[in-house]
Amino acid sequence: MKPYQSKFKKLSGTDYKEIHHQAFDIYKQIKSKSKRKPYVRSVYFNKEKVFLDYFWQHLWQKNWRDRNRRLKYYPCAIDLIKNSKLEPISKQNPNKPTEMLHRFAGLTKDKELFFVQIKEDKKTSQKHFMSVFPPE
Repeated sequence: MKPYQSKFKKLSGTDYKEIHHQAFDIYKQIKSKSKRKPYVRSVYFNKEKVFLDYFWQHLWQKNWRDRNRRLKYYPCAIDLIKNSKLEPISKQNPNKPTEMLHRFAGLTKDKELFFVQIKEDKKTSQKHFMSVFPPE
């Protein structure tokens, strides 16, 4: 799998509050453009909507150190979702057969590797941005 080269650097800072504020500002800008659920349109999925609200719910299930680590890659993840034309690794969710999981690889502007996971509901074909994370 070839990684997508993002135009953005990961968010700087060490304090969770500082990083969360920067990432949530990006989210609020996107949210203000939509009356209902916030979304971005993805080039890979033929300009279909990828909803962003599930990411924040998923993030709260993690401990604060992991949240900090993941939030740093938020602007790079949004850029990847919007602009990547590269093929992801796609597989059926082993826990729910009605879902597909797509994992995209990306590089920050500083050449740091990260992954973005998108969940697709097969019945409704809705796509949700689930997670962003660096390799373990």
